[in-house]
Amino acid sequence: MEQSINIVFMGTPDFAVPTLEALHDSSDHVLMVVTQPDRPQGRGRKTAQTPVKQAAVRLDYPVFQPASIKTESTIQTIRKTEPDVLVVVAFGQILPPDLLSMPRYGAVNVHASLLPRYRGPGPIQWAIINGESRTGITTMLMDQGMDTGDILLTAETDIRSTDTAGTLHDRLSILGADLFLKTLRHMKSGDLSPKPQNHDLSTYAPMLKKADGRINWQKSAVALDAFIRGVTPWPGAFTFHGERRLKILRASPLRGSSRDAPGTVERGFADELRIATGEGVLLIQDIQSASGKPMNVADFLRGHPMPEGTVLS
Repeated sequence: MEQSINIVFMGTPDFAVPTLEALHDSSDHVLMVVTQPDRPQGRGRKTAQTPVKQAAVRLDYPVFQPASIKTESTIQTIRKTEPDVLVVVAFGQILPPDLLSMPRYGAVNVHASLLPRYRGPGPIQWAIINGESRTGITTMLMDQGMDTGDILLTAETDIRSTDTAGTLHDRLSILGADLFLKTLRHMKSGDLSPKPQNHDLSTYAPMLKKADGRINWQKSAVALDAFIRGVTPWPGAFTFHGERRLKILRASPLRGSSRDAPGTVERGFADELRIATGEGVLLIQDIQSASGKPMNVADFLRGHPMPEGTVLS
């Protein structure tokens, strides 16, 4: 009979939920779920629970929400559970050495990239923005650095030409849950061989801010297609038509070149919106005005004409 071990799970966003649910269906014991405090969200600024807290309550796990993971009282609260392993999935705070050294199996992180590439909080978005064809999940033993610990296992997946950060996020969250269970099985049987990362090959994927969604029409149509998909749903790709802010939800690069300045609306069919870029032309497919709802471009143009020569900025 497979041995069961005691786990403290640490995570915050939707990405972490499938791993917690997978642990609930396993033979192991989740002693406590640690997540970020409830915070105001949205336009109404109503206090909202983190997705991991919502899942933990549904699964009937004790929830601990410290303001800081580094205080002595927080460390003692976790120590009292006597965990065999800390499972960390997009928790949102750097763990102090006293926590990392606490469990006998250490602290295991589930990270959404093939380390050492794309360390940091934005690996899914930047892999798409940078035009990568493949990405994946890495489980690693955490140390005091930012995603710098020894690699345990990896799993790869293709980045599809239609993938957005949203669709890839959902696929990787499931892949992460499966890979962690596999990591845990090998950990309990003692046949894991942690491998140091090659730090010379590391890249960093910073968190995107709202302003980072602004489209730079000087880039190529191929790069802008990847950019739009990489910032969907957050922070969203946007441009300006005069003072009006437009959100570009979906687009595709067209073959051929353009003589117009980047950002210029080109000649096309009445139901098309073709934009010159630094290299090639981008065909806009779905769009949204600041106060409107998402629309396909043909419907949008009926109410908001954008004649040839219009310049977006």
